[in-house]
Amino acid sequence: MVATRNLLLPIAAAFVIGVGFSPAAVAQTTTAAPPSTTTDAANDPFGEEVTLPGQTIVYVSGSGLWDDAYQTIVGAFKTVNAALDKLGVKPDGAPMTIYTDTNDTGFKFQAAVPVKTAPELPAESEVKVGKAPDGPALKFVHRGSYDSVDTTYEAISDRLDEKRLEAKELLIEQYRNDLATTPDDELVIDIYVPLKGNGAVGAAK
Repeated sequence: MVATRNLLLPIAAAFVIGVGFSPAAVAQTTTAAPPSTTTDAANDPFGEEVTLPGQTIVYVSGSGLWDDAYQTIVGAFKTVNAALDKLGVKPDGAPMTIYTDTNDTGFKFQAAVPVKTAPELPAESEVKVGKAPDGPALKFVHRGSYDSVDTTYEAISDRLDEKRLEAKELLIEQYRNDLATTPDDELVIDIYVPLKGNGAVGAAK
């Protein structure tokens, strides 16, 4: 898998104001249009301004290589879901991967499941309770296989560069269906790019 997600965090660090991509990013980036191969996709938001609610989450932190990203993330969610089942806690929203750091070869992340009320967890548990990112963000939608999400991230990079927005160094993928069992052509991922300050999306249009 090409580490296209890695393009966005350096852009965020450069305030997305045309400072420029790294040489590796330039080599990987192509001008891409938002996916729109189906009626649903044509109606999907692509760069819609939203406000993240900062939900309570149960999560496990981890790291991995891009080549094994799918297996790493699916495995992390199995750990979180097993903990929730043991506690008798039901999810209160779709599961999400919060990317906290990326580089050319790998990434750090939190595999998180929203819950209504924070459960009590043993101090030594690898599963933790916290808050998901909140505040202004841009929402994008990917439809299709997990491996093909790179094409969507290329289009997101183009949109951020075009709008000259100031983004946080975070990325969020929220899965509308089961990442482990959903057929490739039915997978739908909501991608959120948190923005600094008030977002200033309107001023950037």
